[in-house]
Amino acid sequence: MRRGVNTLAASPTMIGALTVMVTIVAVFLAYNANSGLPFVPTYRISVELPNADLLVPTNEVRIGGVRVGTIETIEPEHDGDGNVSARLDLKLDRDVEPLPVDSTVVVRARSALGLKYLEIVKGNSSQSFSEGSTIPIAQATPEPVEIDEVLSTFDAPTRAAIQKNLVEFGNALAGRGPALNEALGTLPSVLKRLEPVTANLAAPNTGLARFVRALAASAAEVAPVAETQARLFVSLDTTFSALAEVAPSIQETISESPPTLDAGTRALPVVRPFLAHSATLFTELEPGVRALADTAPVLTSAVQTGTPALRASPALNRALASTAEALERFNDDTGARNGLSRLNQTLNVLGPTVRFITPAQTVCNYATLLFRNLASSVAQGSNGGRWQRITVFEPPVGPNSEGSFAAAPANGGGDTENFLHYNPYPNPAAPGQTRECEAGNEPYAVGRQVIGNPPGNQGTVTSGQPGAASDTEEDEE
Repeated sequence: MRRGVNTLAASPTMIGALTVMVTIVAVFLAYNANSGLPFVPTYRISVELPNADLLVPTNEVRIGGVRVGTIETIEPEHDGDGNVSARLDLKLDRDVEPLPVDSTVVVRARSALGLKYLEIVKGNSSQSFSEGSTIPIAQATPEPVEIDEVLSTFDAPTRAAIQKNLVEFGNALAGRGPALNEALGTLPSVLKRLEPVTANLAAPNTGLARFVRALAASAAEVAPVAETQARLFVSLDTTFSALAEVAPSIQETISESPPTLDAGTRALPVVRPFLAHSATLFTELEPGVRALADTAPVLTSAVQTGTPALRASPALNRALASTAEALERFNDDTGARNGLSRLNQTLNVLGPTVRFITPAQTVCNYATLLFRNLASSVAQGSNGGRWQRITVFEPPVGPNSEGSFAAAPANGGGDTENFLHYNPYPNPAAPGQTRECEAGNEPYAVGRQVIGNPPGNQGTVTSGQPGAASDTEEDEE
């Protein structure tokens, strides 16, 4: 008789015990799966967040979308200013170590139901966080946006506006499929040409950001008059309907515009110097144009006076032809030319004399004064004739007085007025002389003899000139 073999499978008690143990281990591992498997080495660090709302322990920690650990604990922290923040203890895989010190963290939504996870964005620093270090709150950026905050932007007015926009966009696109297809077909060539334009717009020196902000402010200003703008587009539809009648002319204008722009592109650089010179010319003409405001009445009077003369000028021009022919015959005559030659010689001889004498009249007015005084000297008379006016005066008394024989020019001698004042050749402002009109303008030097030109310049103002005393004033003097 053979003895039975004792095996593990033959013992129901052992099988049951092993089953229970495996079940307990499986439940334990399943319960702690979110916290990590036991006996697996981890890399523990802490993170400070301004707000840990909706985060709970065992939430995932990810890098680049890959799970690298879990949140172990969440505790509030108070700083010295009374502000409250959150401190999260993380349990990460050893593969993450070392974590650069310039890494940042952000809380992101895992689903629309509110489940969150913590994402770590690794930096590039050569230094790293050691085991047990804390990522400061300054590196918890950017601030997360909650799904309820996004949904709250779609309030009742916004939803109504979106519905209205969708209706209007649908009306705008309805029945325009072929046109849209044609537009999409030409879009690649447009985008190719648009690429350098967008590159210029993206450059910092274009100030596009300021333009967009200003455009937003402008849109905010226009928003209250949106209904008015809508009515404007309705009115524009009426206007464009009226323009449909002249569409061929508009089309011709559009077709001719590119050649015109090309011609302008070639011509404008050439015209630019002319425009610059024109700007300079008009700048220099500006004072003269201002002066025209004062001279316009005089110019108007000159034009009104000159118009009849210009109308009569054709007849004068016709008469000038015979006059010019007579002058030509006179010029060709030998006797006339001899006479003109002699006259030229005479003028050359008289020229210096005339130039010397002329200032006596043109500057000092002496010829006019001579004839005026001659006429004045015989201005009185009666039926029997006229007589010359004379004045009798008593000469000063003393040696060599002007009233008796003299051996020398009077120079005092008992009478303070017995001094000779005599200027035989007064300066008439002639060339080579002092520019003055001495005759009649010499000052009387009391108690002093003056023979010849008196000292100083007596000026060029004589009787009958601007600035001179009137005849009545001279008579009173």
